[in-house]
Amino acid sequence: MAATEQIAPPTAGGTPTNGRPTAGPRLLTRIAPYLLLLPAVLATLFLLGYPLLKTVLVSFQNLNSRQLVQHLTEWNGFENYTDQLSNGEFWHTTGRSVAFTVVNVVLIMVGGTLVGLLLNRLGKWMRLFLSASLILAWAMPIVASTTVYTWLFDQKYGVVNWLLDKLGFHGMLDYNWFSDQYSTFFVIILLIVWGSIPFVAFNMYAGLTTIPTELYEAARMDGAGSLKIFSSVIFPSLKPFFLATTFLEVIWVFKAFTQVFAMNMGGPQRLTETLPVYAFIEGVSNNHYGTGSAIAVLTILMLGALMAYYFRIILKQEDEL
Repeated sequence: MAATEQIAPPTAGGTPTNGRPTAGPRLLTRIAPYLLLLPAVLATLFLLGYPLLKTVLVSFQNLNSRQLVQHLTEWNGFENYTDQLSNGEFWHTTGRSVAFTVVNVVLIMVGGTLVGLLLNRLGKWMRLFLSASLILAWAMPIVASTTVYTWLFDQKYGVVNWLLDKLGFHGMLDYNWFSDQYSTFFVIILLIVWGSIPFVAFNMYAGLTTIPTELYEAARMDGAGSLKIFSSVIFPSLKPFFLATTFLEVIWVFKAFTQVFAMNMGGPQRLTETLPVYAFIEGVSNNHYGTGSAIAVLTILMLGALMAYYFRIILKQEDEL
């Protein structure tokens, strides 16, 4: 005779006597991570989503001082976008922003990689001293570091001009670094690279600690020098690091605003404006809020296209693994 199996009723905690969880606890387990993320998602949507939506709406309006004072809403469709896309100044600023980004990112990645390799080779106390110096440079507020660099390169009382004069370059004693486009960009690039190298260096050093020493030893036994070890051992092992860090630096440099604006407000004669500064001056300084919003949206679309390209590379790498 076949024995009948009786299913015991669930206990007070929602789990039957056979030890299997009921549907309720299983559902709660599945949705628990999403419930924990919900406050952060809502805060992000409120703090970032609403301003972004407002910017997009304003970009389709003719919003200047008159409309702002009279509380008028004048929709003009894509006129702000067509005006900018047919404006030579917009494309000059875009090209300047791209060149500015490329120069900064190359210098940051090369400098950060070299400093990271140096951290890996130094002894304990020298590594501690260099790490502390990098942290101080990284932690300094952007406005404070920009002010310091403005003082360093001051025409009359700057330390840089004084030092160059002492080294024999007497023509640099009263040189105005902010009177020329390229010299102004030189100071801004120096500031951005100085503040960004610590991030790359620390990540590079952390990545180097994950590479087994056996790989270095095998490469040296094969007669590989420093450059060969970097190209055949370090770079392949840390390729995801280089890809992710370069992508982050491109975004951070491309949207850099404070350093460029606080240094010389896009001058001289608006020759050092990048797209974020151009959007601010057109929108806020010139009271063309619709135009400034359209420039900001176009900048976001450029960064969005860059992000799509980056994610495409990431997905391709995952497929190859």
